Amino acid sequence: MKTLFKSLYRKRRKNESVIKYVMWIIHLWLGLLSSIIVFVVCLTGCLYAFKNQITDFSNRDKVYITSSSKQVKSTDQIQAELLNDGKELTSLLMPDDAGRSYVVGYREKQLDKATYYNQYTGEILGQADVGSSRFFEIVLDIHRNLMMGNVGRQILGAGILMFCVLLISGLILWLPKKLKFLKQGLTVMFKAKFQRLNYDLHNTLGFYTFMMLFFIAVTGLYVTYPWVKNGLIVSLGGSSIDNISKDKDSADDAFGGLLEDMLQKQDEKKNLKNSESASIDKILKLADQHLPYTATTSIELPNKENPRYVVIKTNRQNFLGMMLPDEVTFDKTGVFKTKELFSDKPLNKQFTALAKPLHTGEIMGLPSIILYFIVSLIGCSLPITGFLIWWHRFRKMK
Repeated sequence: MKTLFKSLYRKRRKNESVIKYVMWIIHLWLGLLSSIIVFVVCLTGCLYAFKNQITDFSNRDKVYITSSSKQVKSTDQIQAELLNDGKELTSLLMPDDAGRSYVVGYREKQLDKATYYNQYTGEILGQADVGSSRFFEIVLDIHRNLMMGNVGRQILGAGILMFCVLLISGLILWLPKKLKFLKQGLTVMFKAKFQRLNYDLHNTLGFYTFMMLFFIAVTGLYVTYPWVKNGLIVSLGGSSIDNISKDKDSADDAFGGLLEDMLQKQDEKKNLKNSESASIDKILKLADQHLPYTATTSIELPNKENPRYVVIKTNRQNFLGMMLPDEVTFDKTGVFKTKELFSDKPLNKQFTALAKPLHTGEIMGLPSIILYFIVSLIGCSLPITGFLIWWHRFRKMK
């Protein structure tokens, strides 16, 4: 036991700054405390990164179709065919890839369902296989709260907070005293003995992935701790939740806006109750006038909660090819109501809208997912290589 305590402490070295000495102590203690949590979170993050790709692969006979010489069925035709089968169309997802099937949402016998649909032949391909979905539900539950509910959520949040401190302290420890030692901190000596190789892997890979891991950790804390969410929103130019609730004018404006929108929709339900609905084809053509670009498009039909057509296009026409949602709405008869471009939103609302894809790596599709996977894999390795560094120190003291 005495040796164990000695391994958790050392005297300050000659010419070692107080800051680096304190950072070493913090890095060691927090690293040992949070190692298992960091490993589990990064590992489940690695698994979850390819959720969409794995789900598509497990449903490949339904997702991927041969683009036919036949003309794609119009949305009105799809709606009519479903109606003949006793299915009421509620939503439609139309990929911009001609080799992928549509996803059709419908209501049948008071139940909401979704199925893959071949837009060339009109064949209903079937619902998604639930096996992969259940697997990823478990992975996500572990990733969010260790399958322990709110208690696990708080434990995990504390571990990720420690990880953020570890990343900062690790960067400070990495900083070389002199410029001539910089190369040493940027390279891994693969031909060195195991202990040196392990140290280099921990030190160098930690430096290269610092920014990405820190960003992933902070965006994860965004959904765990309200104070982190408030801090990020305020730093991006928004108002904190507390200030909004205390500021009567702001609260009144927010409530007034919601009330006005609700009243408008109630009026539409009442005034347009007996009006003929615009065709889906017409709505999509109107949407193309407001959002004149080709993209993956989803449309939600009017329902009891929302009497409007809602069309969302995933805009990738930007420098990095990020998937940014633009939305336009129409009333039941096809009269334009609202248009919300992602580029027009303030920075804090842009971040709020993209918090999840920024955290998971989905923001730029497969390239960013692969990058996040590699970074998360390195994040998995850091607790292991760090523990081995401490274990070697502990054994030498015996």
